[in-house]
Amino acid sequence: MLPTEDIQRYLSGAWRLMLGKADGLRLLDLSADGFWNSFFAILIAAPALIVGWVGVSDEIAAQSAAFAGRFGVIMRLALIDLGAWILPLVAFALVARRAGVGDRFVHYVVASNWTSAIIAWLMLPAALLRMLLPSAESLTTPLSLLLFGLSMVFSWRMTNAAIGKGAAVGSAVFAGMFVVSLLVLLTLQAALGIAVP
Repeated sequence: MLPTEDIQRYLSGAWRLMLGKADGLRLLDLSADGFWNSFFAILIAAPALIVGWVGVSDEIAAQSAAFAGRFGVIMRLALIDLGAWILPLVAFALVARRAGVGDRFVHYVVASNWTSAIIAWLMLPAALLRMLLPSAESLTTPLSLLLFGLSMVFSWRMTNAAIGKGAAVGSAVFAGMFVVSLLVLLTLQAALGIAVP
């Protein structure tokens, strides 16, 4: 378990990076321990993610007469999200050196993990609305799109600041990671038989 003050510092650093301020890296632990400890961000994000999984499982239950158990669906949604979080980072590890950003791999992974935790909480209002008012699609859909767009802007800024090699290289890394994340997400959804409404 990481000390609370460390978690607060790492989240503050990630937030500064999300605002495009490279000095946020100074608040992150970029050592080998800091690299592995950054995956603790998954536990920080878990409560917000769980709300989303419960809301989606409710929608799947409402649309499927063959609903095989809510817990099973929630577990599959968890596997999908965790895969979409971790597998793109593994792919980045394989290509970072060849892409000329190998020296920024640790910076990016640590920043990305803590940023992803913040983004999970950023998306919480839409997930809560989806879960508590399932019939309010006219509110939920625009809010979800707005928060998704905002999260993309924050992620792009974080990537540029963490990579630190100019907007062109940072944007290329952002685009590549977005495409890989999307491919992983869709592949896992198909493999695990989840059709998100």
